[in-house]
Amino acid sequence: MNNSTATMDSGHRLFVVFISFIAALAGLLFGYDTGVISGAILFIEKQFTLTSGQAETVVSVVLIGALVGAITSGRLADRFGRKKVLLTTALIFAFGALGSAFARSVPTLVAYRFIIGLAIGVASYTAPLYLSEISPKKMRGALVSLNQLMITVGILVSYFVDYGFSSIEGWRWMLGIGIVPALILFSGMLFLPESPRWLVLRGFVDKARSTLMHSRHEKEAEAELEDIKQSVATEKGSWRMLFKRWMLPVLFVGIGINFFQQFTGINTIIYYAPTIFKLAGFQSNATAILATVGVGVVNVALTVVSILLIDRVGRRPLLFLGLIGMIVSLTALGIAFHFHLHTHTLKWVAMASMLLYIACFAISLGPIAWLVIAEIFPLRVRGLSMSLATASNWTFNWAVSATFLTLLKVLHPSGTFWMFALLGFLGLIFIYWFMPETKGSSLEQIEFNLKVGKSTRELGIPVKS
Repeated sequence: MNNSTATMDSGHRLFVVFISFIAALAGLLFGYDTGVISGAILFIEKQFTLTSGQAETVVSVVLIGALVGAITSGRLADRFGRKKVLLTTALIFAFGALGSAFARSVPTLVAYRFIIGLAIGVASYTAPLYLSEISPKKMRGALVSLNQLMITVGILVSYFVDYGFSSIEGWRWMLGIGIVPALILFSGMLFLPESPRWLVLRGFVDKARSTLMHSRHEKEAEAELEDIKQSVATEKGSWRMLFKRWMLPVLFVGIGINFFQQFTGINTIIYYAPTIFKLAGFQSNATAILATVGVGVVNVALTVVSILLIDRVGRRPLLFLGLIGMIVSLTALGIAFHFHLHTHTLKWVAMASMLLYIACFAISLGPIAWLVIAEIFPLRVRGLSMSLATASNWTFNWAVSATFLTLLKVLHPSGTFWMFALLGFLGLIFIYWFMPETKGSSLEQIEFNLKVGKSTRELGIPVKS
């Protein structure tokens, strides 16, 4: 494989950061439209007199839509390009937000939330896919993780919006404001280049070279272009290719990391934080939502820390550190509910535990799960592979979120959080045995290692051709 020692100047760096920031707005939409329901559902329940099952449906139908969107769109990203898919997704976001805001019945609201889910499912893998393919290898971790940062910003913005409209029970405003970032994303994507790797895949080598020249030095761009051309000189990508023997290990890693991202309970915190705070003793809806804002602030702040560290420290160390902290915080949260601490004490133990949990998630599984699936799959089936891995994420997300209120009744809060802690421990074992360290490795180098039979833990190890 080619290696270049050229470094980026400030102009190249600013160009690629600007491109990445615009594309990462898809993450903001993802975060906003998943987070906003945590506050809105309190008032939707009241207006429509929902049962717990109906409330779970309103929350979880987005996840079903996301699953459908992710699993059905992989071929579209590989055929039509990452840019066109993101443009279309922005319009779907806008349509779904507007429809949700004007819904006059529960079935109509559920239908539009499903449409938003479709857009979330597509954006959740297409944005990191685009970012990974546009980024220089030394900045790839940070730039792909911009998507996760924008997800956390979107969630935080949704909490502020929820709080701002809670005094008038304005759930329609909460849902409808999502149209604003959707239109900003659409406008910005019009001016961005297509992924250079997709351009080479479709035979547009000169256009790919031009894009690379804007974000790399000439020597580095030419070397990278040669590596990309070599990586596509193989069999045609198809669904059948996904299940070839040499592909199965990375599919296992991609689906496995998404399992542990979801089954350690993150979206019970994102979707139901106000509900948990009310169980812990926060009295009013507005106070519970305001407490949730603290969770959102920590989520954003620690994701920034992760971005600063991910290309220096590496993926595996951050995963180990974050999961250990998540296990500790989930265990503490379970203990607090189990021993029925005095209400005043319980609510602050719950607050501290949830803040620690979200901090540890934000430096580890939050950004790194999306980063890893954007790095480990070969170019010819990268869209298909990421759509499959992302579909598994949304399946696990739905399974956890749609059953959380029921788990609280069956296992009680303490048992529910202890279950998530146990799964976190299993996640540590998974990371130790299977997770690659991809820091500083090019996408083409990772693909080469995969094809020559390296184990998943060795995919990022440099090799000479």
